[in-house]
Amino acid sequence: MAKPKVSDAAKVFIVQSLACFDSPSVVAAAVKTEFDVIISRQSIESYDPTKAAGAKMGPKWREIFDATRTAYLADIAKVGISHMAVRLRILQRMVDKVEVQGNSALVAQLLEQAAKEVGGSYTNRREITGKDGGSIKTETKTETRTWRQILRDEHEG
Repeated sequence: MAKPKVSDAAKVFIVQSLACFDSPSVVAAAVKTEFDVIISRQSIESYDPTKAAGAKMGPKWREIFDATRTAYLADIAKVGISHMAVRLRILQRMVDKVEVQGNSALVAQLLEQAAKEVGGSYTNRREITGKDGGSIKTETKTETRTWRQILRDEHEG
């Protein structure tokens, strides 16, 4: 089967979509819709320099990928819901609304979600502590032996 001809515009679209963490399946469907080109998921992976299939990607496409990924990650900070304060304000409005409606079960769920939010349940930060929350105790044992002792121990053992 002949490999489909992919235009530069479609290639840019593929590279930018992958840089925005879209899966190859999602990108393949979007390319079909936008450019009327059927391209396999495996072929799409060759446009992602973070994958083995894209390791030999040209510098032009790698530059587009890197620039798009950097801009995408910077834009995430501009999305309101990515900030805890915004999420808590939304939860507060929801609690106020459903409390007036008398929906105590939903109020309890929303309060639990807010407590998890404030308590750090939605982060990937983990603290490791020792017994009763104290520091982890480590012991280092240092043994000094002469060469004679080492050779004698090896000979006897």
